[in-house]
Amino acid sequence: MTKKDEIAAQRANTYRTATKLVRGGTKRSQFNETSEAIFMNSGFVYDSAEQAAGRFKGENEGYIYSRYANPTLSMFEERMILLEDGAEAARATASGMAAVNGALMSLLKAGDHVVAPKALFGSCLYIIQTILPRFGVNITLIDGTDIDQWRTAITENTACVFFETPSNPALEIMDIAAISELAHKVGAKVIVDNVFATPILQHPLTLGADIVVYSATKHIDGQGRCLGGIVLGSEEFVEDTLAPYLKHTGPALSPFNAWNLLKGLETLELRIAKQCDNTEKVAAFLSNHPAVSRVIYPGLETHPQYGLAKRQMSRGGTLISFEVAGDQEATFAVLNRLSLIDISNNLGDAKSLITHPTTTTHSSVDAETKLELGITESLLRISIGLEDADDLIEDLGYALSSQNG
Repeated sequence: MTKKDEIAAQRANTYRTATKLVRGGTKRSQFNETSEAIFMNSGFVYDSAEQAAGRFKGENEGYIYSRYANPTLSMFEERMILLEDGAEAARATASGMAAVNGALMSLLKAGDHVVAPKALFGSCLYIIQTILPRFGVNITLIDGTDIDQWRTAITENTACVFFETPSNPALEIMDIAAISELAHKVGAKVIVDNVFATPILQHPLTLGADIVVYSATKHIDGQGRCLGGIVLGSEEFVEDTLAPYLKHTGPALSPFNAWNLLKGLETLELRIAKQCDNTEKVAAFLSNHPAVSRVIYPGLETHPQYGLAKRQMSRGGTLISFEVAGDQEATFAVLNRLSLIDISNNLGDAKSLITHPTTTTHSSVDAETKLELGITESLLRISIGLEDADDLIEDLGYALSSQNG
């Protein structure tokens, strides 16, 4: 490392967000490349047998195997640490669900208790409701917007709480500070899935959370290119609890995907700002359309937790959920009349994407729970991209026009 690199590393935490997103964590090889290098290799060689032995004992710094760590992954992890206020360490994973699974499974043991809202992404709900109980973990599911239910559900045996905010797909807002205070009274860890808000709009660790997880597949990549995930938290948790679990179970992120995610981070703040601008315009349009019976967006005063959203998030985000005034057939007709906005279950992309949660992302959730969570047959979730907002509004207007007659 050159003297210039040493100074840059020392100053990294003082840089503003835009600079961190472009420069954070960069490590140049001996070739002094401008863009981050892709270390697309599985293993590493040693100068001597003694060095190899010392490396495995942790007596000297360096890489051993890309399932454990890799220079390109390290750059991504260090940049995310700089971006995520309050984070001391991080580990990247092969997908967002690998991040969720790793955070939970590394922390829990048989006999532990977990509290979570019923309002969870389908795969997250599967881990909480189906996988964890197989290993003797006790689960309590609640209405996460009701702080009294958190107060009742959290007990002396609660090891952690897990929630998304905003939630998928009904965009419910959980009170991070209040829930964290309750959990910490019994020594429980607080895990927040921050994927909808992104590290640009919300900082759970500064509000009391202990661990933050992301599907980097979404806004962080932001262009539909690759899968990835990351877990951030204290150095003690990441190094002593999470890292050994990931090391031995193997949900390793590809170095090529890590490089894609680094490139995505360079434009994350710019993209989120533009996407939020577009989302606010589209939400206003949908709110006044006669073929729409309900619009759910944290940036609208009509949102049930608008005040809480304003306190926790700097803006309302890039996703809107809305109900078509009609049944599933009428809702499918709206989807099928769209020509610009793509039907896809992904989100956070530069392209606007729309999905029908009850038959896609939440198709495995039982009918009673979906009804309780407001995931109706007429509910649509739209992820707003970087197109011109007027073009998006025109496309939605045409698709919804069939419902006016």
